[in-house]
Amino acid sequence: MPTDDLIAHDDSGAHGHAHAHDHAHDHDHDHDHGHADGRGGHSHGLVHESIKRSREGLRAVGLALLILGATAIAQLLVFLASGSVALLADLIHNFGDAATAIPLAIAFALRSARAERWAGLAVVFAIFVSACVAGYEAIDRLLHPHEPKYLLALALAGAVGFAGNWCAAIIRTRAGRRLDSPALVADGAHARADAYVSLAVIASAAAVALGADIADPLIGLGITLVILKITRDSWVTVRAAPVGSAAG
Repeated sequence: MPTDDLIAHDDSGAHGHAHAHDHAHDHDHDHDHGHADGRGGHSHGLVHESIKRSREGLRAVGLALLILGATAIAQLLVFLASGSVALLADLIHNFGDAATAIPLAIAFALRSARAERWAGLAVVFAIFVSACVAGYEAIDRLLHPHEPKYLLALALAGAVGFAGNWCAAIIRTRAGRRLDSPALVADGAHARADAYVSLAVIASAAAVALGADIADPLIGLGITLVILKITRDSWVTVRAAPVGSAAG
């Protein structure tokens, strides 16, 4: 065979081989790319939404915890100065309310509907315990009267309690409805009721200023009864929700 023909044949074969190799490479690249996109799209459709829900739930719980924690600390400082049992009942409840963020945060971090349901039950238990403590303190103050001091600061503490609980209620309720979380919805209703309970502290300061010292423990006892009603309402909300309704 002539040399020129041999060279042409080799060039053609090499070119064909290179072309085939390039084509195979392109095919593999396209195949891998498509597979990665498919896998990424699949993950984006399932895991991403779960993570998004978890993060949004944690954000709502954390923000409410920050607000209620600051509210309770401010009220604690005023209680130490005033000795108001009505304020004590309110701040005990606010501390307990802030503590409910812990089981809720764990449930959202786990992205578990069952854990979220248990968190809701933990919220109900925390509310009940705070009612018991507040009730005990109110009865003790009825038996051992003590006139509250710094009435203006006491009224301001009630106003702070109202504002803090109202903000926490908005955050929890909106997030709970958005995420279909009965536990968060129950906690939001709980915080909203707490906001009105805090107004009773202002009423206590006003009553004591008018000379009705016994109004302070009586209002503290009234706050206890309201907290017990909140306990019942929250229990009904959490128990009525299907286990799968909080699934992310």
